[in-house]
Amino acid sequence: MFSRDDLPGLALAVLVCEAVGAAPALVTATGSGSWYATLVRPAFAPPNWVFGPVWTTLFFLLGVAAYLVLRDGRGRERELAFGLFVAQYALNVAWTLVFFGGENIAGGLAVIAGLWALIVATIAAFSRVNRTAAILLVPYLAWVSFAAFLNYEFYRLN
Repeated sequence: MFSRDDLPGLALAVLVCEAVGAAPALVTATGSGSWYATLVRPAFAPPNWVFGPVWTTLFFLLGVAAYLVLRDGRGRERELAFGLFVAQYALNVAWTLVFFGGENIAGGLAVIAGLWALIVATIAAFSRVNRTAAILLVPYLAWVSFAAFLNYEFYRLN
C-alpha cells in the first residue's frame, strides 16, 4: 500500500491534518471556568479527556486518506474529491469556532449538519479514487454523527 517513496508525502498530509484540526482548540477555552463548563451535559457525554485522543486519531486517518486520494487520483475525479475534503475540513474547523469560540450551540448544530453532509459526499468521492481512503473516513463520519447528536442534546438542555 505504501512504499518508502510515500513517506514524505504521507507524513506531510498527516501533519497538516493534525495541525489544522488542532488549531481551533488552541483559541477556544473549554476548561474549568469556561462557558462550556457551565452547560448542562447530556448523560451520555464522554469526559472531556476523551476528545483529544479521538480527534488526534481521526485527524491521522484523515491525513492518510487525503494522501491516498492525492497520490492515486487523476484529473477532475481527484479535484472533486480533494475539494470536498477541504470543504468538509473547513466546516470541521468552523464548528469548533462557532460552538466553543462563539458560544453558539444552535449555530454549531447548523454547521455540524453541513459538515455531516459534506463528509458523506467526501466518502462517496473518495471511493471513486481509492476505496481505502473512503473507508478511512467512516470512523470520522461515525464520530461526527455522535457529535451532532451530542450537540443537539446540548441545544435541547441549555
